[in-house]
Amino acid sequence: MKGYVDNPITIIGGGLAGCEAAWQAAQRGVPVVLHEMKPQRFSPAHELPSLAELVCSNSFRGISLDNAVGLLKEELRRCDSLMMEAAEATSVPAGGALAVDRLLFSAYVTEKIESHPLIRVERSETNEIPAAGVVLIASGPLTSDALAASLSQLTGARLYFYDAIAPIVTAASLDMTKVFAASRYGKGDGDDYLNCPLDEGEYLAFIYALNGGEKVSARDFEKVVHFEGCMPVEELAARGVETLRFGPMKPVGLLNPHTGHEAHAVIQLRAENRDKTMYNLVGFQTKLTWPEQRRLFRMIPGLGRAEFVRLGSMHRNTFINSPALLDITQRLKSDTRIFFAGQITGVEGYVESAASGFLAGIAAAQLVQGRQIPVPPPETALGALMRHITNADVKHFQPMNVNYGLFPELPGRIKKKERRQKLAERALVALEDWVDRC
Repeated sequence: MKGYVDNPITIIGGGLAGCEAAWQAAQRGVPVVLHEMKPQRFSPAHELPSLAELVCSNSFRGISLDNAVGLLKEELRRCDSLMMEAAEATSVPAGGALAVDRLLFSAYVTEKIESHPLIRVERSETNEIPAAGVVLIASGPLTSDALAASLSQLTGARLYFYDAIAPIVTAASLDMTKVFAASRYGKGDGDDYLNCPLDEGEYLAFIYALNGGEKVSARDFEKVVHFEGCMPVEELAARGVETLRFGPMKPVGLLNPHTGHEAHAVIQLRAENRDKTMYNLVGFQTKLTWPEQRRLFRMIPGLGRAEFVRLGSMHRNTFINSPALLDITQRLKSDTRIFFAGQITGVEGYVESAASGFLAGIAAAQLVQGRQIPVPPPETALGALMRHITNADVKHFQPMNVNYGLFPELPGRIKKKERRQKLAERALVALEDWVDRC
């Protein structure tokens, strides 16, 4: 568009979506100014001054094409995604999942972004949406109050839900006489996870304690709405005594070498870094108070003397009503120079955020260059995700991870596993033609 060509794209937010968007635009020859408020100001969940900090977990989830997120990762790899490059370069063993060393991942992305000749990083807080030029808002689920107020004026009412973070313990503090190494069903190297087995009595005592644990209260004026994919462990326990045994504490596929049998329940620990000096309690995101976390989680066999390097916490996640506000390119319908990307659009998860930023960065660059914005085919994971956030029910819109339920159906009746394989094959074929136009 005339008038934009000589001006850089302004990107607000240096998380996964903002960094991916900046990289894609710059790689296409369009200058970018990336605004990141750290280290001038930190959100309640962030600690590192570097870009692309991972907060909730160090896992990018499954790598198999049987899972839609595995397909999404493969599509991003084939499209030269910076986040996928960084994840593979800083990966740690995680069985059938892609997990990374948080510090190395963030450092890798930061170095790439700061050294790119067409990207300038501005370390300052943005309180208002720029009144001119192409703008891409990737401020994330922890958007500052001042910027959120500006977004409210731009878009109308805000939506939000609560996300909870799992604790991390030191490896040295674990009692390895009670913990065993194994990946579910022997995936990966077979020892990518540490497992804390519980017998029936230990499990019931733990559930009872969770149900009575003291929680951090929400403020009176806020309605608490949890995302199902990141539900606090105590909320799951409150749903019924067996809920956790069929969720994050399921023992299926994990034989205890000390007994030769599956335990009644199992808590898995996943390595946080390559040196395996720290472990994340898988699926144990929580809103328990910090003293309660220390007390209750030390009830777990093997964690009796656990040293916590990070305790769980709860924070508000802000997102807009994308189906009402955005077109298929994530561009604001009421002001077509403004794009949104990342979790603020209602995508959920690291990979989905990177995918949203990837597409928004390309779209913004194409707009600046006066070219048609290419929309990914609906058969691809990229296209299916975009169609969800821009075509979902406006009245009941909620964040969602990518899943095969979002894809156009295949003709005929096909078995579930075969169906997923065929959906993935169809997606990768459709992706090839689209990539050539980007």
